[in-house]
Amino acid sequence: IVSGCSQQSGQTQADAGKGEETTIEARVPVEIATARRAPVTQAFQGTASLEAVAVSEVVSKATGVVLQVLVEEGDSVNKGDVLARMESDRQRLALAQAKADLAKLESDFQRTQKMFERKLIANDAFDQVRFGLETQRAVVAMQELELSYTQIRAPISGVVSQRLVKEGNLVQQNQSLFRIDDFDPLEAVVAVPEREMQVIRAGQPVKMLVDAVPGVPFDGVVARVSPVVDASSGTFRVVAHFRDEQGRLRSGMFGRLSIVFDVRDEVLVVPRQALLAEDQDAAVYQIDSDGVARRQSVTLGHVGDGLAEIRDGLDSGAIVVTLGQSGLREGTKVQVLNPPAEVPGGSAAETAQLAAVAVKTEGS
Repeated sequence: IVSGCSQQSGQTQADAGKGEETTIEARVPVEIATARRAPVTQAFQGTASLEAVAVSEVVSKATGVVLQVLVEEGDSVNKGDVLARMESDRQRLALAQAKADLAKLESDFQRTQKMFERKLIANDAFDQVRFGLETQRAVVAMQELELSYTQIRAPISGVVSQRLVKEGNLVQQNQSLFRIDDFDPLEAVVAVPEREMQVIRAGQPVKMLVDAVPGVPFDGVVARVSPVVDASSGTFRVVAHFRDEQGRLRSGMFGRLSIVFDVRDEVLVVPRQALLAEDQDAAVYQIDSDGVARRQSVTLGHVGDGLAEIRDGLDSGAIVVTLGQSGLREGTKVQVLNPPAEVPGGSAAETAQLAAVAVKTEGS
């Protein structure tokens, strides 16, 4: 009898244990953050390749042999710097001859002028000598110009991006010798949809990231905005200028641009990943003080840069789910995975509130 009573008592306890287990409700693991006040920016995101504002193809203006090349690719040059020298013996001799003829004509002109003042010669004779002198002066200037062409000079300041000639080469007139790119500034041309035409203006700040310098944003400015829309693409051209004193940017680099056209200070925001939708049906899962998820409709403002502006539907300090929404339904209990210290937020009060929710969701 005693044995039977003991067995019955054990079964009763086991049944009671099973009943207690069935009352435990599973919690859905989530990560959370607080709705807080922070500045947000409105920006257009686009891509473009960098181009040099000024590019010059340096060509030979004379025919001859290149005697000396003074620059290499990658060298910085200033406008007027000598890049290469060509043989110039013929031009120097021609200039010397022209100057000698000029000296003779100047001497003749002085004698003729004195005679003309004394009215010893006619006007026509004096004019003929004077015109001959002016013509010879032009010949000397032309020979000086021809001699100057034997020194290849940089037409603009910039960086030598191509050297197309070597010492000893025979070059012809109008043959390309160098290419110079002016990287200060560099420009990026972005095709922007016409719906943004009313908000993008010259002078607005631009941020750019390039793969060649990962993680470093470059500051620029909108230099020009096209006044017309391309009917075939429905876009208009926006030209942004960038300057880099360290010389890290180069022509041809691919950049991801963000044109900032509005900045709002201290508005209510939540992480963008908290949103269940980004249209008129936008909503978030808000966690109440008992650790229960409640679907909350919200009115959005600007959405971008990882943040979403909340114009209506939440109060500052509200706790929202940022990860794990797919497993939630109205009234689902949650288990917070991220400690309060890791949750984006601001004040100590918000952190304490998050900690309290985290503690409650760790129980049963």
